[in-house]
Amino acid sequence: MTPSFKRVQSIAYSCAMAEGLRERKKRETRQRISDLATGLFLERGFEAVTIAEIAEVADVSVNTVYNYFPAKEDLFLDRSRGIVDRLSRWVRGRDAGESAAEAVLRELRAEVESVSPRVGLMEGYSRFMAVIHESPALKARLWAVGQEVLENLDATLREEVGAPPEEALPSLVAGQLNWVHQTTMAAISREMMAGRDPKAVSREVLVLIDEMEGLLGDKVLNYAVRGAR
Repeated sequence: MTPSFKRVQSIAYSCAMAEGLRERKKRETRQRISDLATGLFLERGFEAVTIAEIAEVADVSVNTVYNYFPAKEDLFLDRSRGIVDRLSRWVRGRDAGESAAEAVLRELRAEVESVSPRVGLMEGYSRFMAVIHESPALKARLWAVGQEVLENLDATLREEVGAPPEEALPSLVAGQLNWVHQTTMAAISREMMAGRDPKAVSREVLVLIDEMEGLLGDKVLNYAVRGAR
């Protein structure tokens, strides 16, 4: 290996390390701003807190806050991207011989049965949801997130089965699976806001999921079955 080539390798490695450190610092800064903002929202309500106050508490400029979070709602619902893609991820990850509906029901049951914070089964979730219910802006954003979930799932189902744009069935199936997910999340939210124990809510919601599965027709339950790999 020539000295010049070694030098090129060394520069490339240094650049990669620097990029990794920059990205980590950006992630940490973003998380710190979000955490501090959430604390303010929980304490005083979403509408009462300004971006300028968040920037001051986080010791950054207002522009820096907006660089990480284009809208104020993004500060509170900073993990909505994972929710938007949740059902599609479950469908894309379904097992051989498993339909889209079976995959969604299996994954949803697993989250509820494990009393997962990802579906709101956690202490303190009631206060989080109370902030949303007290804010028209956050309620509107949450509705928009629900629409994104539906549109994303529709697109995923069409891609998985190769359905043409004019075919209605993928949209109908997506609507039914989104209904199961939304109803589950709404039930958890309602019970947690009532001060219920997460484990008790988990047991009751598992029964609810069973009841909803019984309402789904064969076309939905057997749609997009994955073949053997």
